[in-house]
Amino acid sequence: MSTALPFDADTTLMPAVTAAVRAAGAILRDRYTPHARAVSPSEIVEEIHANDDAVLNVLREPLLRARPGSRWAEDELAGGPLPVGEWWVVDPAEGNINHVHGMSDWGVTATLVRDNRPVLTVVHLPLTGDTYTATAGGGAWLDGRPLKVSAKTDLGAALTGTGQARPGEDGNTFRRIGESVTAMLVNGLVVRVSVPATLQLIHVAGGGMDAFWQFSDVRSGLVAGALLVAEAGGVVTDLAGEPWTTGSPDFLAAAPGIHAAALGVLSAVA
Repeated sequence: MSTALPFDADTTLMPAVTAAVRAAGAILRDRYTPHARAVSPSEIVEEIHANDDAVLNVLREPLLRARPGSRWAEDELAGGPLPVGEWWVVDPAEGNINHVHGMSDWGVTATLVRDNRPVLTVVHLPLTGDTYTATAGGGAWLDGRPLKVSAKTDLGAALTGTGQARPGEDGNTFRRIGESVTAMLVNGLVVRVSVPATLQLIHVAGGGMDAFWQFSDVRSGLVAGALLVAEAGGVVTDLAGEPWTTGSPDFLAAAPGIHAAALGVLSAVA
């Protein structure tokens, strides 16, 4: 049974969600140093888990309280469809690997997913203070200013991007990433390969980038950006061209003028 709610019911959540995400971001900002803190793989993992543990409780209780009856998606690296209903899909430190290496590409995301489609999201970047928000049917915004995707129509002029979703992807996924980058280097203008996905997708939503794709179904890295891009006028599908949901095996978000051309290039690899 669908749990669809009126648009206004989602909009009223935004202040509480934004406050929780910004509070989590403040904690991460205080933990940040502009140099790498870990050396060995085990030390890196320990630092990543410490960041998550430091902010999860700041997010969990306020978000569950804001929407009574909603549930919490525990594993931020999990993929595939969720059971019917409302779920909070949160990345307490999106780009955690960058944070622990003293890089600036990281933030906090919280997304309400209803029946496997994102309906509300907040993305906060603590180092700049930027906050991106979107609700289904309500547009995409950067600190109250509307976002709009690129007007490009020529893939040859496109700045596109991709990246791995998690450490230790299987060999076939690595192969497809490499082949897709080569294909888009041949057919596009410039390709960025970086993590995390959300920080590339906010650029697609704002028109600075023209497309982002990923051979993954990791929900926490895609739901926020998928809603932002769609609400900014972009097209979000899987690599078969079907509308994207959390159950989709792969992902493409692009400006409408180049989506078909990008899909043609990438579907051959997928």
